[in-house]
Amino acid sequence: MVTAIIVAGGKGKRMGQVLNKQFIKIGNKEILARTIEAFQNTAEINEIIVVCSENGIEYCKENIIVKYGLSKAVKIVPGGRERQDSVRNGLNSCNEDTSIVVIHDGARPFVTSDIIRESIICAEEYGACTAAVPTKDTIKKVGEDKFSIATPNREGLYAVQTPQGFKYDLILEAHKQAKDKNILATDDTMLVENMGSKVKIIAGSNMNIKITTREDLIFADAILKNNLF
Repeated sequence: MVTAIIVAGGKGKRMGQVLNKQFIKIGNKEILARTIEAFQNTAEINEIIVVCSENGIEYCKENIIVKYGLSKAVKIVPGGRERQDSVRNGLNSCNEDTSIVVIHDGARPFVTSDIIRESIICAEEYGACTAAVPTKDTIKKVGEDKFSIATPNREGLYAVQTPQGFKYDLILEAHKQAKDKNILATDDTMLVENMGSKVKIIAGSNMNIKITTREDLIFADAILKNNLF
């Protein structure tokens, strides 16, 4: 059984919004609705768990899940203080028959079924994987004084996206160990790497943006208007 966990706890502070940013509309539909639909429409996904801020659960249920008939979204669970806590809540809510988990940001509405399928296939084969794209810009490592320390070779650098796919037992254990050791990571693959496991890189997409700022909303509207997705 394959379970998708959609992490949708963002507050929209960088947009100056009171409303959870995933509830903002692009085109005529909420960001979160578009994101969940991508998984709803992927045959290999059996169930969807949405992790949402506690005060947004009822709104999410009525205005996203019910409104758009997202039948695979069987649970909405409250998030935690950190994204990592939210993902762990989602993992603990998975169906007991779950063998593969695909974790995705609720604010990435332009993920494709092809990328989702590839994350499932690679999770089954390698245990852990993440969508990513080669870095287009030169990256600088900068010190506290804001002077450049080093310039890594761009050829081997990738910008990590979601979805990230995992064997369920592996990612569940990674989260348990992280909690026991007070390890805080910016994404789930780091927790797997901390256990000594490898993470396979799969091809993401430059359209698979995470909507975080007002500028991202402009880009998202352009993607829709120009049929780039």
